[in-house]
Amino acid sequence: MSFPMVALGEVIKHRNQFIQIDDLENYKRCRVQLHAQGIVLRDIVLGAEIKTKKQQFCRTGDFLVAEIDAKVGGFGIVPPELHDSIVSSHYFLFVIDETRLNRRFLDYFIRTPYFCEQVTAQGSTNYAAIRPANVLSYKIPLPPLAEQRRIVARIEELAAKIEEARGLRKKVGEEIEALIASVLSSILKPSYSEKTRLLDDYIVDIRYGTSEKCSDEEIGPAVLRMGNIQNGQIRFSQLKYLEPENIEPDLYLGKGDILFNRTNSAELVGKCGIFESDLKCTFASYLIRVRLDVNRAIPKLVAFYINSPLGRKYITSEIKQQCGQANVNSKKLKKMPIVLPPLPEQRRIVAYLDELQAKVDALRRLQAETGAEMDALMPAVLDKAFKGEI
Repeated sequence: MSFPMVALGEVIKHRNQFIQIDDLENYKRCRVQLHAQGIVLRDIVLGAEIKTKKQQFCRTGDFLVAEIDAKVGGFGIVPPELHDSIVSSHYFLFVIDETRLNRRFLDYFIRTPYFCEQVTAQGSTNYAAIRPANVLSYKIPLPPLAEQRRIVARIEELAAKIEEARGLRKKVGEEIEALIASVLSSILKPSYSEKTRLLDDYIVDIRYGTSEKCSDEEIGPAVLRMGNIQNGQIRFSQLKYLEPENIEPDLYLGKGDILFNRTNSAELVGKCGIFESDLKCTFASYLIRVRLDVNRAIPKLVAFYINSPLGRKYITSEIKQQCGQANVNSKKLKKMPIVLPPLPEQRRIVAYLDELQAKVDALRRLQAETGAEMDALMPAVLDKAFKGEI
């Protein structure tokens, strides 16, 4: 089934009306989100704070288009909660003829690639702004009103199923995290027969990194920074570099070194990763390098412990706030309580955790793939809907 195509100008009308701002009144200001993500409240301000005293009133159901941002999806339908909000002259407001066009039908249509392509194709590529006449010239499929309502209902039914699938996917992710936390806690929790020690008992060297200025140019060894510690691993991306003569010999990293994030948000402070690369690297001053006696402690197990709920609980209790950032110093880190079994048992535990982590990583990759598939579902639904195929 195909629907007749009409110009938007047949079913919407440009409303070019301005009001004078009263300095003593409060006004809601709204803004459009890019990529057709809708219209949201920007702020509520006193009229005296608004420099341009001529503004436009929005009404529920208006089609609002941003003059400059339209080509990147800066448009949407005004929701009820933003009725009587204001926008400047850099926006265009259009009244929908609801005897011919269902506003929800239009709301879904403007999210389709077909509509967005019409907007981006309009006018010079060197001039981002569009005009009201451009909007009125865009084409829209226009079935009878009853069919529009049926299509909207079908889209919303399918959208609800997609959101339900997203919710289930999120729940599975949360359950995975809970499983890892439970396993780590059960394995690493001390028994009555084990003696609790301090992390310091296993440390042979601990120090802060370099504060020398880094360069994007590959002039020497790489400098690992806070952003390189992600999900318990060290990522070698967006690296900075130092000239070799600016690096203290003791600050080069060796395999098995633990890099510990000592300052950032409370959520990220204390996260650590194991350096296991052959790259010649040093590390920045916001990190602490922990080197262990490998004849008594397997670094990977210690890193698992630091990142586990038990380790996080200790770190969280020792966090101090300085200049708006959370901090943990080397003295606090050395005092972390830890129980390590004999070396053969440590190896067995690490092998088990590696196996578990591999399964979790595989599941996360699968989730990422299904997430991408779900992201593609809604555009596919909209495409079929406006071709009359649902």
